[in-house]
Amino acid sequence: MTSPAHLPHDALVARSLASVWHPCTQMKRHEAQPPVAIARAQGPWLYDTDGKRYLDAISSWWVNLFGHSHPHIQAALTDQLTRLDHVMLAGFTHAPVVELSERLGALTGLGHAFYGSDGAAATEIALKMSAHYWRNTGRPVKSRFVGLAGGYHGETVGALAVTDIAIFREAYAPLVRLADTVPSPDTRGAAPGETAQDVARRAAAALETWLAEHHETTAALIVEPLVQCAAGMAMHDPEYLRLARALCSRYEVHLVVDEIAVGFGRTGTMFAHQQAGIRPDFICLSKGLTGGTLPLSAVLTTGAVYAAFYDDDVARGFLHSHSYTGNPLACRAALATLELFEQLDALNANVTLAQRINTACAPLTHHPRVRHARQLGMIWAWDVDTALPDFARRYHQHAMARGLVLRPIGNTLYAMLPYVLDDEAVHCLASGALDALNATLQEEENR
Repeated sequence: MTSPAHLPHDALVARSLASVWHPCTQMKRHEAQPPVAIARAQGPWLYDTDGKRYLDAISSWWVNLFGHSHPHIQAALTDQLTRLDHVMLAGFTHAPVVELSERLGALTGLGHAFYGSDGAAATEIALKMSAHYWRNTGRPVKSRFVGLAGGYHGETVGALAVTDIAIFREAYAPLVRLADTVPSPDTRGAAPGETAQDVARRAAAALETWLAEHHETTAALIVEPLVQCAAGMAMHDPEYLRLARALCSRYEVHLVVDEIAVGFGRTGTMFAHQQAGIRPDFICLSKGLTGGTLPLSAVLTTGAVYAAFYDDDVARGFLHSHSYTGNPLACRAALATLELFEQLDALNANVTLAQRINTACAPLTHHPRVRHARQLGMIWAWDVDTALPDFARRYHQHAMARGLVLRPIGNTLYAMLPYVLDDEAVHCLASGALDALNATLQEEENR
């Protein structure tokens, strides 16, 4: 059998459809829209096996920060491959995991990083740690969780419990111990005359009412700070985080910030919750952690939480594990990514880049069918007024035809971009996104 690496595009796609079950996909749809076979990637661009290029405007599911095939990260990985590829982290340690843990601790103000392989694993680690903490401190009844309406924290069974998006969890309802939800501070829910802070305070008041009744059985509140990504890039004011932190402290409930998607500069600061000036009890990290090269996640927590597990009794320890926990290669990639933030002064450079993108995308932002145009850091979103039930699928096809990877969430068009767009890439984004929107809306008119 011919190696897939040497097959033409259509043949490779056919073999893929015969052997691969693609994620988050109704596979039957690939009869009409086959997957695109990607051969290589460089900077913000993906190249298919026929040589056509596509601007990776959603950072390959929000993971890529400094472009594909970045030489600094590649050099770190190549060096690490000559030293240590993997060793179990139970009973062993190694330099990359130590250095990365120290760096993350300095950046977050939290410590004792615990590693997993993806964002859902980080969610489950944080939830288990929280509930186990209360058990270890003599309050085992505090074992339930609360999250925001529309929240998304992963799709494993434990993570689904705090994910409030029906399409992901309805089929698995018998397996899931559902958490409770409180209103989202989504600014789009503002009543006439309300500010974003007003919405945040109103949502916090609902949280206070809920905690007053349920805090004795609640282990933690989990929040995506500033942006609820899978809910259509629902953005909220930092005031909500400040109030939620105070309420969690008052009612003795842990605050878990899920920075899996919004961490590492996505919102303009290294971590989104820092814009509220708060310190969470747990932080979940993944996606951009390795710059989009290797799977890795981390959970950091407070000294008080760590101390509750430190005991002669093995059963009081945190016995969660993954085979590739703290993998040296992934840790080196993460360290190289953090080095790029310093070398490139990335957070400040992104301010200038965002201004250029805002200017270029002004025609899209002011399009007569766009509602609630919004931007935070390196995240953009535009809600589209359309009656098309399959707007996202149609738009995606038109964007791909223009060499642009954009996958709307429902009627919300969004971009979460790598931090390395030059003028050509900015133009491709702005012109392609607008043209794809007009082409999609024309289909609506022609129905």
